[in-house]
Amino acid sequence: MSKSQVLAGIDIGSNQVCCVLGKIYDDTGELEILSGAKVPCKGLKGGVVISIQETSYAIGKVVEAAEAEAKETAQNICLALRGNHIESMNAHGAINISRTDKEITNEDVLSAIETAKAIRLSQDREILDSIPQEYSLNHQRGVPNPVGMEGNFLEVDVHIVTASSSHLNNIYKATSQAGFKEILNHMYGLVAVGNSVITQEEKELGCLLIDFGGLTTGLAIYSEGSIRYSKELQVGSDFITRDISHGLRTSMASAQEIKEKYGIAMASLLDSDSKFDYRGVDGRTLRENSRRQLVDIIQPRLDQIFVMIDEEIHKSNYADAIIPGEIIITGGGAKLEGIIGAVEQALNCSARLGLSRDVKGSDKILSDPTFATAIGVLNEEANAAEGSMSRVIKGASIINGIRNWFDRTF
Repeated sequence: MSKSQVLAGIDIGSNQVCCVLGKIYDDTGELEILSGAKVPCKGLKGGVVISIQETSYAIGKVVEAAEAEAKETAQNICLALRGNHIESMNAHGAINISRTDKEITNEDVLSAIETAKAIRLSQDREILDSIPQEYSLNHQRGVPNPVGMEGNFLEVDVHIVTASSSHLNNIYKATSQAGFKEILNHMYGLVAVGNSVITQEEKELGCLLIDFGGLTTGLAIYSEGSIRYSKELQVGSDFITRDISHGLRTSMASAQEIKEKYGIAMASLLDSDSKFDYRGVDGRTLRENSRRQLVDIIQPRLDQIFVMIDEEIHKSNYADAIIPGEIIITGGGAKLEGIIGAVEQALNCSARLGLSRDVKGSDKILSDPTFATAIGVLNEEANAAEGSMSRVIKGASIINGIRNWFDRTF
């Protein structure tokens, strides 16, 4: 019987915590999703901890709920992080191979990556993830794996994600107080979900990932097989919920329920102007409204989000890169009815829903884009067990992490 380990993938979202329990089989690296849960968290705002106690409580509660559903206990946790404190950039590293033996070794690749990481950071920032994009050998670009080849000059392009050390430490304190003293893996949630829902061919052709969170929207542009640009926009699907709350004079909880049951992204998709009942902000007064009036509230906010996305795409200088591929939409905001068509119309590009690939388990969890990021961070551990080349290299303990990665891969 093959050995396995049960892990909890935790997505520290904008204002909620999502958790999936997954079983990774040691011999194959196969990931099976067992259960999932999500809870709102008053201790988070835009992915940043504003109350360690509230966040700790939410983490403990969501893991317990997932464990109860799966009737399994998590042996360790993996964290997917996001928030407006996260920034990214591309960097270039290079080394000369001065040995008589010009064969590129693992150590040479490590050294090239280290030179790329030698960037100036403020005192409160640290490198969260470093993703090698491509290697060049003797100025020949597009080398997928230089180890074993011969050359005099090795270069590497790296996508570097940085985060606030203070914010990260607050998250680690919250997980520790929830009973998890060690974190098996932590990474930028946008990178995790991208590796989980986007195919390699889409990355090669060029594509855009939109991760609709509650208070933030993550954007990632892929081209020539790797991530080229990432950004967190300070707007998300909870802004739509807030607009509904104000427009219909109801509570945020009621507005969320209305959005999920009756909301639609485009008026042109309405087949009838049906009515719905809801309660006012006092929780007692019964009110009535129509789906057409509801979409009149939703659409202006969506238009604002689409304009911000379009502006960011053009700022990135990678606008042409996504034309051959498509837009992949994930996150809780992707559940809004008609969102695919609205994105296609606004950004003039084909789009699809981003769900986790090559994973078995509960269809209820796998078909819900809310859980895609939590599944993605578990997928990274499964890929590491297989020795996948897509393994993200961490900022912390970088040398040991890369050495272990090369040992598994090569």
